[in-house]
Amino acid sequence: MRRPRVSVPISITSVLIALTVILTVGWQILVAREFRALVEGFTAVHWVLLVLGSLFFCAIITASLLLTVWLVREIRTNQRQQAFLDAVTHELQTPLASLRLALDTLDKPDLDPARGREFVGIMREEVTRLGGIIDHVLRAARTEPEHAARSALDLVPLIRGCADEVRRRHGLEADRIRLELPTRSLVRGDLEQLRVVFRNLLENAVRHAGSQGPVEVSLAAVGADRLEVHVRDHGVGIPRAALRRIFQPFQQLPPVSGRRRGLGLGLSIVKNIVRAHGGTVRARSEGPGHGSCFVVRLPGAVA
Repeated sequence: MRRPRVSVPISITSVLIALTVILTVGWQILVAREFRALVEGFTAVHWVLLVLGSLFFCAIITASLLLTVWLVREIRTNQRQQAFLDAVTHELQTPLASLRLALDTLDKPDLDPARGREFVGIMREEVTRLGGIIDHVLRAARTEPEHAARSALDLVPLIRGCADEVRRRHGLEADRIRLELPTRSLVRGDLEQLRVVFRNLLENAVRHAGSQGPVEVSLAAVGADRLEVHVRDHGVGIPRAALRRIFQPFQQLPPVSGRRRGLGLGLSIVKNIVRAHGGTVRARSEGPGHGSCFVVRLPGAVA
């Protein structure tokens, strides 16, 4: 994680102190000679001190505002990073506790074979979950996705595969994720990177939808050379003030009761990958309780 540079506020503070000293001395001279100046008129020295004092005073105000803005941004960044660390710690502790319990159970000599196979399945699920957490952290650590060979690929089977994967992972019925897809839609990109995009968007929609209706995915052409994918849920929604920063790292929205919070990295990863493919992604919501819709626009490809 990025560590704040302590030298920056120290340097700014030193300059501000020096300007304050100069301003104080100059204005004290003016005050000491005020009555004489009023009688005889301002000399060149008075005017120089007056102008310099005013300029220094404006500089102090401007620098103080800039320093305040910088400190607020750093505090918010530290808060998001702390929230991220808390989320990662929690996410790692839960599967590790499950693995430890399963291993202790498998170590029993009189364990029923069927029960043993059940615990082995649980261990596989937790290992997969750990792998997903590590993959999210590693992808978020990269400022840009790795450059991979891109070719024309069909989004339709890719989105269907992501939907099936999310259904299995969360134990959802088939109609909980509804797909409205054409027969074929080609884009130029990397298969694995785009799979991460739509898997993250579907995971996000399922996490925040809860039992409030299905997640709807549609794909359509926009113009002659663009494709748009809409991932819509009818869950908790997004406050209008959060729409502008929802794709920043460590930003989290409260999930539906009973769902895990996540790491706050999925949408940031989505934005980086889509940008690297020459596309855009945006979020829409009418506010809390009205669901949300994420729109991914990608350049199309010729077969």
